[in-house]
Amino acid sequence: QVQLVESGGGSVQAGGSLKLSCTVSGYTACMGWFRQAPGKEREGVAMFDSYGMTSYADSVKGRFTISKDNAKNTLYLQMNSLKPEDTAMYYCAADSTIDKWVCRARYTRLQFNYWGQGTRVTVSS
Repeated sequence: QVQLVESGGGSVQAGGSLKLSCTVSGYTACMGWFRQAPGKEREGVAMFDSYGMTSYADSVKGRFTISKDNAKNTLYLQMNSLKPEDTAMYYCAADSTIDKWVCRARYTRLQFNYWGQGTRVTVSS
């Protein structure tokens, strides 16, 4: 069983930065960040596939960076140049698959096995 706990959310003005952290109990190579804005569907933000390759939503490319520290079992999301439309609950999630393509498919379909409780990010204009 993989457990994930997010931290680092908060309120920031547009143009500011936040860094989200997700501590992970148990090993999994397929991991990512998702978000859900009020009144909207959950969406993928950034991911590591099982081969360690990254992928980003078009809306965050060039502003957000996903990284991980395997020694600390922690996944990060550095968010720069934040916009009001980035306001959402951010979730860390992971999947037990070791297959790169299954990982990417499950990310796209929001079907990862394990999810954290979320951390809220609010960006004011």
